[in-house]
Amino acid sequence: MELLKELCECSGVPGREERLREIVRRELEPIADELRVDGMGNLIIKKNASAEENPKKLMLAAHMDEIGFVVSHIDKQGLLRLVPLGGHDPRNMVAQRVTVAGTEKDHTGLLYPGVKPPHIQTEADRNKKLDVSDFVVDLYMSADDVKEEIEIGAMVTLQRDFAEIGNGVSCKAMDNRIAVYVMIEAVKRAETFAFETYPVATVQEEIGLRGATASAFGVNPDVGVALDITLAADIPGIPEHEQVTRLGEGAAIKIQDSSSISHPGLVARMKTLAKERDIKHQMEILPRGGTDAGGIQRIRAGVPVITLSIPTRYVHTSIELADKDDIEATVQLLAAFLEEGHRTDWDMV
Repeated sequence: MELLKELCECSGVPGREERLREIVRRELEPIADELRVDGMGNLIIKKNASAEENPKKLMLAAHMDEIGFVVSHIDKQGLLRLVPLGGHDPRNMVAQRVTVAGTEKDHTGLLYPGVKPPHIQTEADRNKKLDVSDFVVDLYMSADDVKEEIEIGAMVTLQRDFAEIGNGVSCKAMDNRIAVYVMIEAVKRAETFAFETYPVATVQEEIGLRGATASAFGVNPDVGVALDITLAADIPGIPEHEQVTRLGEGAAIKIQDSSSISHPGLVARMKTLAKERDIKHQMEILPRGGTDAGGIQRIRAGVPVITLSIPTRYVHTSIELADKDDIEATVQLLAAFLEEGHRTDWDMV
């Protein structure tokens, strides 16, 4: 879990994924046949096929970015105002520590809305709905020191230590560092490569699948597999039919979400591999939300895609929770596909 810990605790908002890119480079460069970084910052690895003649080109996509903020203003007190990157629920932002990227070093700040303390609130104050724009970051430094050290546009991320809880792991940015971890581990474990395989650590997914779309144009794959987390809404207050997935029930094979519909042949192949190799799995339909598969699927004349998901509770908070066995199951299923995915039925008629 040390690699996953390093990935999750690292900071990288959309457009500022360079710290993550170096970790992925370190892990995969030793086994890569080629490696490059494109103009957007996507890290593109190439792994040659083992023996197939005229192998299909497979693109794997796992996005490096996490939801976060950039500094938009520094006021007279030295308090930071923010612009969000990605989807934030203000209820999850109250009283959080954050990491602010300074010109010389990172700084810890306190994220809190500009509202009255409970002791002096009126009923109207208590009923006010919070907005992301209400929040500031307090570095408890003089305004002059803040302005010298923090630039407009500086990256701000939630700050949370990685923790093993029961049979699970919890941290900020499990979305999508778990999937980056899965991609790295599966590529390392695969004994053979049935495809000319392109593992891509993508950028800017949280603001519109931008990196996956651009890198897919560069790779021009015949097939795409996105790797991402998905909702495990198996908590009180949510009906069973709306829970999407459940922790501990294995890797999630996505049928569809709001950005892509998985190729039926790929769904069938993933299910067959999971059954043949006794890999615990579950099926996923996500009513809202999407993955890099949506970006890959739409390039050029269209690409057959699928997403493998890791079920995760408390998504887009600082305490995202995933099951260790589900993570391992996803690694195993992806490695199996790298070895035997070429036997997929590609027909759409």
